[in-house]
Amino acid sequence: MEDMVERIKVPPIKCQGIKTKLVRFIKDSINWTGDGRWIEPFVGSGVVVLNIAPQRALLADINVHVIRVYNDISIGQLTPDSVRSYLETHGQLLSKFGDQYYYEARERFNSKPNSHDFIFLNRCCFNGMIRFNAKGAFNVPFGKKPDRFRPAYITKIVNQVAYLASIVRNNEWTFKDTDWRKTLEQARKEDFVYADPPYIGRHTDYYNEWSEKDAIDLFECLKSLPCGFALSTWSYNRYRSNPLLPSDESVSIKTFNHFYHVGPTEDLRNPMVEALVIRRGFESI
Repeated sequence: MEDMVERIKVPPIKCQGIKTKLVRFIKDSINWTGDGRWIEPFVGSGVVVLNIAPQRALLADINVHVIRVYNDISIGQLTPDSVRSYLETHGQLLSKFGDQYYYEARERFNSKPNSHDFIFLNRCCFNGMIRFNAKGAFNVPFGKKPDRFRPAYITKIVNQVAYLASIVRNNEWTFKDTDWRKTLEQARKEDFVYADPPYIGRHTDYYNEWSEKDAIDLFECLKSLPCGFALSTWSYNRYRSNPLLPSDESVSIKTFNHFYHVGPTEDLRNPMVEALVIRRGFESI
C-alpha cells in the first residue's frame, strides 16, 4: 500500500457517497501488509480499491449492474474503444433529442440491461446518481444537460475505463454480485476487509434497503472476522450524530471532515464528519 499514486484515480462509474475525496484518508489510516486479499463487500464505484490497487482482491456488490460493468471490462467486452464509439453515437442522439432520448435509453436499459447503457445513463442522469425502484428499475431522471457528451468528457470516461482495465489485467481481482454476508464468509487471516455500506437515510435506494439492523449485524460480523477490517460510516453533521457509530474497545475511530456534493436534495449536500472504524492493530500510528 506504500506505492499508491499521488493523483487519485477516478472510476468510470459515479454513485452517491463515492469516496474520491476520502481515498487518501482511508489509505493513510490503515496499516495492512498487503498479504492476502483486499475484500470489499460493498464495492460500489470501486474508487477505493482502484487507488489502493492490491495484487489480489475480492470485490462484491448486491448491485448486479455495477458488477456487470467490472466483469465486462475484465473480459474485454467493454473496452475504451467500445465506450468511445458508444458515447459518441448516443451522445449525439442525446444532444439532438434531449430528455426524449434519455428516457428512451432508460427504458431500453430497464428492459435489457447492458454495461454501455448503464455508463451512459450514469453519466447523464440527475446528479450522477445510482437509484433503483422496488421493481429493480433504474429511475433517476434526466440531468438536463443534452450536450453532456462533448469530446473532452468522452475522452475522460474512456481514460477511466482504460486505467481500470489495465489494473484488472495486471492483478488478480474477482468481481461477484452477491450479498455482503456471503462475501465476508470467505475472509481469511491474511485478508483485509474494507466495508462501505449504504448510509442510513442517504443511500438506501442505491439498489436495496439498508436498515439499522443491517448496520448492527454488519459490525458484529466484522468483529468476528479472522482478519483486519475498516468500516466507513459517518460520525455527525450539523443536524445530528450517528446513533449507530460503533463504540467498542476492539476498534479505533478516525474522522475526516467531508462535503457531499452528490444527493437528490440540498439537505443531503452538507458538510459531514466521516468516520473510519478500524480493528485495533490495523490502524496507522
